[in-house]
Parts: sequence; structure tokens; C-alpha cells
Amino acid sequence: MTRHPLPAVPAFDRRRLLLGGLALPLLAACGGSGGSSSGGSGSGSGGGAGATTLTISAIPDQDPELLNRLYGSVADGFAGAADLEVEYRPVTDYTAVVRAFQRGDVYLAWMGGLTGVQARALVEGATAIAQRDIDADFRSLFIANRSAGLEPFEDVAGLTALAGKTLTFGSETSTSGRLMPTYFMEQAGLSVDELAGPPGFSGSHDATIEAVASGAFEVGAVNEQVWAATEEAGEVDVSDVVVLFRTPGYADYHWLARPDVDEVFGAGTTQRLQDYLLGLDVGDPEDAEVLELFGAESFVEARDSAYDELEEVARAQGLLE
Repeated sequence: MTRHPLPAVPAFDRRRLLLGGLALPLLAACGGSGGSSSGGSGSGSGGGAGATTLTISAIPDQDPELLNRLYGSVADGFAGAADLEVEYRPVTDYTAVVRAFQRGDVYLAWMGGLTGVQARALVEGATAIAQRDIDADFRSLFIANRSAGLEPFEDVAGLTALAGKTLTFGSETSTSGRLMPTYFMEQAGLSVDELAGPPGFSGSHDATIEAVASGAFEVGAVNEQVWAATEEAGEVDVSDVVVLFRTPGYADYHWLARPDVDEVFGAGTTQRLQDYLLGLDVGDPEDAEVLELFGAESFVEARDSAYDELEEVARAQGLLE
């Protein structure tokens, strides 16, 4: 990603964000809503030395039904690779994933760029072990309902056209649905104070698409991969939605592992989990299904340093403790 001077970002909706972080949602009940697999002979739950179940989680960036299907399959794969019981624990929002990771309630989590940076700041030694082939150069889209009267543009400066329009982000701590869209708006010289009222927070990318398609908001900032999947699925009528702008690229989603995985589950466990992800092959039917749900062709190695620039942007926006 080309470096741009970091603008001074106004503290919009900062009080709401900070207060929201204090009232942390509980982890959703596991049971039938999550996925679990047995790869070993033990039983128990994650969280502390001697645990016999490797617990995983993920940011809830899409429909829960899809996420349960995806991470249930991933739990199966991890279980076979590490010869452990593996349990997927769904959570209610992005902040809950970070806090669960910090507490050791989950050992491995699928994070967005921002949530991963936040988690690494809280858990010394946490490491990004894998990302999708699309995550090193990820993009956000600004989309609009045709009734807003906006036309597509190709330069960041065109974002000034959003002044006076209603806009919704996704989650408050979404990289592609809030952090980077805000950054590029500031690069264009557009303050959120120039919008038609405070921005909304839909909670997820598919909810943002639905909000713009319905006309509830004139403009939305959304993950490019979710937009493509929504168009392909055809389950949401997006005929009245136009893509205004595709942002420059940045590093985004990745799997983050706690530093105590090997201590709790045995030497080499982190490596075996990474090897499973990097070994997913589109030529294998089961692997292909997992990769399709992730919207990727493969997983590749991730490096913590790839997210340094996101960390700078997050600090500029007051989103790191």
C-alpha cells in the first residue's frame, strides 16, 4: 500500500465507541450454533494450562449461518491436523473476539486487520500465521443507492461528493467497513461532519449492502469480497446499487494465534495448524469448499509487519488503547 500522509482524524462518535468497549458482550453459547470436532481422546474446554479443547473464533462480519458452516468445517480441519478436539465459539461482535482472545478463551481467531492489531497490542507474542491470497492487497468499496444521484469515480478525491449524504459503515472496528474507508475519506478532505448526520454502523458487511439496497442509507462502505459474493449469490436485490469507488489496497484479514498454543497443546501445534491452512488445495473437494466459503483460492503465510501501516492509521483514529 502506498503511504499517504496520515491526516488528523476528528474524534467522531469516539464516545460511543469507547463506551461500547466497556460493555463487552458475552461469548455466544456454543452448543448447536457452533462447530466442534474431535481429533483426540480427551474432553474439556479451552482456557488455561491443561486444556484439552482448542477453541477458535472469528469476527462476525457476515451472516451467522454462513459463519457457523465455515468455521465448523475449519474446526474439523484443525482437529485432524493437530489431533485435538477443536471447538468454534461464535461471538456477538468484533470487540468480543479481541477480548476473548486476550483472556485466553480462544487460542486462534480469524481477525480483520484492525482487530488483529488490537489483539496483538493486548497479547504480547501473538502472531499472524496465515492470510488468504486476497488479503495482502484488500479493497473496500463505496456503494450508493441510485436515488442518491451519485456517479462512479476513480480517484480518492471523488469522495468529496459524499458530502451531504447519509452513510453507513459496518462494524465500528471493521478494517474494510470503517477504518480504511474513514482514512480515505480524510485523504480526500471529507470529514464525517460533512455527511447528512452521524454515520451509521450496520454491524456487518452484508447488513451494509442491504441497508444501501433498501435506501435506508444513501451510501455505504463495504468489503469488496462480500460485495462480490452477494452479487453472485443473487439473494439480495442490488439492482438499485452502484459501486462508486474501489479504494487502494491494504493488508486485512488473517489468522492470529496466541503465544501459549504450543505450551498448552504441545510443541509444534501452531506449526501444524499453519500447515493445514497453507496446505488447503482447491483440487481437493473438501478443501475447495472451505476456500470457497472464505472467498479465496489459497492461504499464504502472514507477517505481523504487514499490518504496521494499519496500526498507524488505527492510532491516528484513536482505535488503539
